Amino acid sequence: MSDWDDSDDEYHDEYYYERFEHVYRCYPVSLIQKSNLENGDKIIMPPSALDRLASLQIEYPMLFELRNPSAERVTHCGVLEFTADEGCIYMPNWMMENLHLQERGVAILKNISLSKGTFVKLQPHTTDFLNISDTRAVLETSLRSYSCLTTGDTIMIAYNNKKYYINVVETKPWPAISIIETDCEVDFVQPLDYKEPEKQLPLTSSNKNKPPEVEEAAPKTPAFIPFTGSARRLDGKTSTRSVEQTPYPMLKQDNETKSSDSKPSNTTSRRTPGKLVFGSNANTPKIQAPPKSSPESTSQDSIQKAEEPKFKAFTGKKYSLKC
Repeated sequence: MSDWDDSDDEYHDEYYYERFEHVYRCYPVSLIQKSNLENGDKIIMPPSALDRLASLQIEYPMLFELRNPSAERVTHCGVLEFTADEGCIYMPNWMMENLHLQERGVAILKNISLSKGTFVKLQPHTTDFLNISDTRAVLETSLRSYSCLTTGDTIMIAYNNKKYYINVVETKPWPAISIIETDCEVDFVQPLDYKEPEKQLPLTSSNKNKPPEVEEAAPKTPAFIPFTGSARRLDGKTSTRSVEQTPYPMLKQDNETKSSDSKPSNTTSRRTPGKLVFGSNANTPKIQAPPKSSPESTSQDSIQKAEEPKFKAFTGKKYSLKC
């Protein structure tokens, strides 16, 4: 809705010598059971207005300026028929809201000539209107019920049993334009209830696969260590030796081995016999020979071997099955 100055007549027809101007009381079209007029900007005028307009040299289709002098609000409209009671006009409810008019409010009506529009910028109140499958077709069909558009007005478009309210943000070439039989470019502004989407955090190594909360809540599984456990003999007796509780007990890395193979270091004497050793400078694994044992150690080993009985297959007690 815009405030207009009577001295600004650039968009008026300068060749009119007589104008139609009259004061009327305003009523909503719902009182006469013509709710179909809500979708559009057509008003209903009394028969006396038609007689007066017919005697004037006016341009068709007839367009009018509606002014509320108390609120200094102005809009523009067309006329549908001349069947209202004398001294009254009926108009859509959205038009009365734009003019800040109550029922039986007073408005000044006068005829006017408007230039054809070339551009209009609209702003829907809700994003639901832009979610319609074919917004352009709905808009073109609905605007056929309108004769003109005024900058600052809030028009109403009914579609699929729902009312959509749209602000007229800008019109060209003038603040009020005619949209009858004209090609008009339409642009949309962000709806009033539009909200910027929340920015998502960039993916990092910590939250690439799943959020941190899920990672912290996930239970930690123990690392798998192969070749660990206790040793068992084939004869069922417990072994006096136990397997080392270290990963890969059969493979050990000896970083202290010197590069020279000809001069063995003191660490080789501490190695366990019968194990593979991967030296830092060795290209292939070598099986280290057991060190020379002293007479005392050999005697102790022979005693232990003598004490331990050798395993013999298919020996032991005999059992018979009796039925």
